[in-house]
Amino acid sequence: MPTSTTAAVVETGGAKFTVSTVDLDEPRSDEILVRLVAAGLCHTDLGVASGALPFPLPGVLGHEGAGIVEKVGAGVTTVDVGDHVLLSFSSCGSCGNCRDGHPAYCATWLPLNLIGGGRADGTSPVSRGGEAIGGHFFGQSSFAHHAVVDARSAVKVDPDAPLDILAPLGCGVQTGVGAVWNVLKPCPGQTVLVTGAGAVGLSAVMAAALTPASKVIVVDRVPARLELARDLGATQVINAAEVDTAEELRSPAH
Repeated sequence: MPTSTTAAVVETGGAKFTVSTVDLDEPRSDEILVRLVAAGLCHTDLGVASGALPFPLPGVLGHEGAGIVEKVGAGVTTVDVGDHVLLSFSSCGSCGNCRDGHPAYCATWLPLNLIGGGRADGTSPVSRGGEAIGGHFFGQSSFAHHAVVDARSAVKVDPDAPLDILAPLGCGVQTGVGAVWNVLKPCPGQTVLVTGAGAVGLSAVMAAALTPASKVIVVDRVPARLELARDLGATQVINAAEVDTAEELRSPAH
C-alpha cells in the first residue's frame, strides 16, 4: 500500500513551494523509506523551482535530507530500520565510473538525479491523486515528511549525530570540501581564494584551513558572512561592496 505523506510541491516553474498531500510507493528491492528530520536548501532546488532546469513539474525537490529509516527493500544490506541516515545523490553502481569508486561521475548522473524526475526506469515513486509527479530528485526528493530513497543515496550515521546540522553534507558541504581536497589539493605556501561565502564557499574555507595552504582569502559582499569566514579559518577577507577585489588582491597585503 502507498504511504501518504506531506511534501513541499512546486507546481510550475516560478511557482512557490506549496504543502500538499502525496502518495509514496512501497520501497522497491533497492530502496528505503525514510522519515525526514531535516533537509538543507540548496540553490539547485531554487534553480529547478524557478524553471531554469528541466525537471518535470509538478514535483518534489530536496536533496540534502537527513532522517530515520522506517522500511527497507528486500535487497538492501547497507542500512536497517531505525538507522539514522544522511541522504545524497544517487548513482547506478554499475557503470565504469561507479565501479572505479567515482559515483559522482556516474554515466547516468544527470537523468538519475537532476532532470529525470524518476527512477532509472522512468517511474516516479511520488504520486498525487493517482497521477505521478516529479520525484526521485537526487535519489530522494526530501522536501517531505517521508521519502522513498535509493539505498545508494543513504549513508548511516551515529544515532547521536545532530541530523539538522549534518543534513547539508549531502550536497553543499561535500561540494565545497571536495573542490578543495580532491581537486585543488593546496600545497604548502599556496593561497586559496574563495569567492562567495555561502554554504559551499564556507565549506571550502573550512576544508582549506585543514590543508598546508598559507593563506585562505574570502571575497563576499555581506559583512556577517565575512566575519563567519574568519571564524571558520579564513586568514583574510575582502568586502567586494567596499573595495575593488582585483586591486585588493594585487596589493602587497595579499
